Amino acid sequence: MNMSRRKFVGGAAAGLLGVNVLPAAEDGQSKPNMTPGEMPLIISTWPFGKAANDEALKVLLAGGSRLDAVEQGIWITETDDQGQHSVGLGGRPNAAGVVQLDSCIMDGPGHRAGSVAALEGIRHPISAARRVMEKTKHVMLVGEGARLFALEEGLESVEVDSHQLYEKWQKQRLKPSPARAENHDTIALLVLAADGNIAGGCSTSGLAGKLPGRVGDSPIIGSGLYVDNEVGAAGATGVGENVMRYCGSFLIVELMRQGLSPTEACQEAIRRIARMDPKGLDLSINFIALDKHGRCGAAGTDKNFQYAVATRSRSGVLENPGLGKAGSGK
Repeated sequence: MNMSRRKFVGGAAAGLLGVNVLPAAEDGQSKPNMTPGEMPLIISTWPFGKAANDEALKVLLAGGSRLDAVEQGIWITETDDQGQHSVGLGGRPNAAGVVQLDSCIMDGPGHRAGSVAALEGIRHPISAARRVMEKTKHVMLVGEGARLFALEEGLESVEVDSHQLYEKWQKQRLKPSPARAENHDTIALLVLAADGNIAGGCSTSGLAGKLPGRVGDSPIIGSGLYVDNEVGAAGATGVGENVMRYCGSFLIVELMRQGLSPTEACQEAIRRIARMDPKGLDLSINFIALDKHGRCGAAGTDKNFQYAVATRSRSGVLENPGLGKAGSGK
């Protein structure tokens, strides 16, 4: 039985006051499919993405650009402690006790992109990524070069007590863990603006305890994020290596180009990856997507994966629709 429009609207309205979780439809489709009248449309990963969506929507409704909405929405997750510890400088440290941040941004018109990786001490890596896109001829800067560029651009630098973070993480990792290890969450946020143009961004501190210099999928264009203004956009969260090897977000956009809905494209991408990967579905990969028609959806291998959706009239959190049935209708 499909989730009704009334259920989404009513629940999401209540969700404006807090995280409201709405069930996915049994057929795996995100309901309702947003109509042009409901643009702008914003979708992001995890329940903490709801606050980011709401901020992005506020920016758009105040006359800000789609890139302003992406950047300022992700700022919320990079600075707020909403129970997540894997985005921004409050994220979990690497094996050397240092927090290294990865981020990227992509704009549909002009097919522009910017990215930073292994960035230390900068409060908003999404802003550094945007500066790379808008102020340089490059797409990606990493490590100390990325940090120096961010400082030259006047971005805020913050001293981080890495030793304290590392000690805290070491104590936490000894505690019994839930079904899904809480060590690698990401904010991926996609915006379909009222004029039909698309932008997206992604930000993370990456896998806890990673080797220094390790870079996951989040700042890699086509893996953690991909935007095609003719088709749609997709973003990822989970174990980056399992996304990177298959260019997951690019694959989803290409599947939408072939006619699949956003949810179907996410599901089919996971199936295809699982058929090739020795781990099968034991991958911890989760995707969100939206298309030019104002539809959005998601799918993931983590059972407790949730994603947030917002339009002018609604904002709420949806459950992972699962993989559904292969070959379902478009």
